Amino acid sequence: MPEGDTVKQTAKRLHTALAGKVLTRSDLRVPRYATADLTGRSVLDVTARGKHLLTRVEGGLTLHSHLRMDGAWRVYESGRRWSGGPAHQIRAVLGTEDRTAVGYRLPVLELLRTADEAGAVGHLGPDLLGPDWHPAKALENLLRDPGRALGEALLDQRNLAGIGNVYKSELCFLLGVTPWLPVGALPADRARQLPFLAKKLLEYNRDRPVRVTTGHPRQNLFVYGRSPRPCLRCGTPVRSGNQGDGSRQRPTYWCPRCQAGPTPGQDSGRYPVAAHPRTGREQSRPND
Repeated sequence: MPEGDTVKQTAKRLHTALAGKVLTRSDLRVPRYATADLTGRSVLDVTARGKHLLTRVEGGLTLHSHLRMDGAWRVYESGRRWSGGPAHQIRAVLGTEDRTAVGYRLPVLELLRTADEAGAVGHLGPDLLGPDWHPAKALENLLRDPGRALGEALLDQRNLAGIGNVYKSELCFLLGVTPWLPVGALPADRARQLPFLAKKLLEYNRDRPVRVTTGHPRQNLFVYGRSPRPCLRCGTPVRSGNQGDGSRQRPTYWCPRCQAGPTPGQDSGRYPVAAHPRTGREQSRPND
């Protein structure tokens, strides 16, 4: 799944290709907008909001898209063959005199008034790569449900926007806890560190073609996708398991020696809820 840094890169490519130019081609291949025509309108800007893309065009309109698991936007020079997938996977085409942006496998595509963008992205928490980033608010959001597993809380874009499955596993490794540890059991010093560490990782990778969390280009990630290879720190085999419910389960990776906390199938109730990092008061889980 594309994460905040990848979506930011996509927005930058689209903005460079389209912004300030008049659309000479517009083709939205979803039934609801099959007759919508944006040709003749200038593209004002393309911006990322968490994992969402907002392409704003003249006349107060915004094309909102989300990549989810395998969506993608590709940019082609005029006359170049489109190679992002078969034609039946194309959901949107936006063309100018010299560039064409093609959206493949977009699960979310809607045309809305720019004034109504809040209806699409207003639920998001502070954006790790956006101008609204607010670490204290992000931490407050995460701690609102102290009994929730940390990994699930990090993936909830209402808490903070931009973290996906890769960063979830890597952040938990860097914090020294498993993704199944209740948020409220995270030691206060690490809780305070979390939003700053998350932002540092995404900013470090916002312009990189290959994501790196270790600081060593030859060893890109600490745990994600590394099971059952040895942990880069201690040599213990990295483990993997699913986190989440039903169709929202995500593969999750951790080192059983470097990371403390419950693992799949273990009761997280034996991990006491830690003191709130701001108030110093102990919090109780909702189910207690």
